[in-house]
Amino acid sequence: MSAKSAAARAQGRHVLGRFPLSLRVLGYATVAALGLLYIVPFVIQLVTAFKTDPDAAAHPLGLIPTTPTTAAYQRLFGLSQDGDGVPFLRWLGNSAFVAVLVTAGRVLFDSMAGYALARLRFPGRTLLFGFVLAVMAVPMVALLIPRFLVLNTFGLFDTYTGMILPLMVDAAGIFIMKQFFESIPREVEEAARVDGAGVFRTFWSIVLPMARPALLTLTILSFQGSWNEFTHFLVATQSSQYETLTTGLARLVSGGLGGGTQYPLKLAAALLATLPVAALFFCFQRYFVQGANAGAVKE
Repeated sequence: MSAKSAAARAQGRHVLGRFPLSLRVLGYATVAALGLLYIVPFVIQLVTAFKTDPDAAAHPLGLIPTTPTTAAYQRLFGLSQDGDGVPFLRWLGNSAFVAVLVTAGRVLFDSMAGYALARLRFPGRTLLFGFVLAVMAVPMVALLIPRFLVLNTFGLFDTYTGMILPLMVDAAGIFIMKQFFESIPREVEEAARVDGAGVFRTFWSIVLPMARPALLTLTILSFQGSWNEFTHFLVATQSSQYETLTTGLARLVSGGLGGGTQYPLKLAAALLATLPVAALFFCFQRYFVQGANAGAVKE
């Protein structure tokens, strides 16, 4: 534990010690109740995935399945004996393929653009950064029709290229990296230039390794954003072979795979779709918090 973290915890305990015991107990109870209220929907989702359709319809909030079954997961992975499986593995493969490429592209291009805006001096730099901020302010829904027209004009509609290419650069990622690079002391780069390193060598070998917290933050946000992307894939594709988890689940929820509520099947698919992003965040949450705060505090 660092000295700064220890000091922050000691200060927190000192502040809490000023309140009476009854208020502290009430505060802890309130926080616990809110946390439980937040967790309950996920518990219901997990339990419902092991219910039968009649049981889920009759007892939607029941926390104990009447007749536990794995039929929903068997349908998702094509193990059902009825032959009514769901192309979940294809959705999963498309989502993983797109998310990995988009994440790699955003980490590379956003970091390069952020470094250029933070350190390089060129005409129109301020104006260009203003355009980046303006793009962040535009709702993505307003760009759906222009995006479709561009993809259709260049022959990228209903292709993997059309799904991936428009997402490989993100204005928010550029902003995050620019703010972090500005927090790095310039003396480090000046020492590298004295040793004969050029701009790209300084960026790649000196500055980029120091930006690990921001890079991990950008990786998590990029993977989560591309994994959960829906509107872009909705206007960029129409064939079932390009369906991702989001578009496939949307068709499943809308009743495109048969009648009935199918609550266990839908919630099982939604649960499996959530796990990769949740696992990624919990593994790197410490770096995520560091990267999120790095650009806000400059020493």
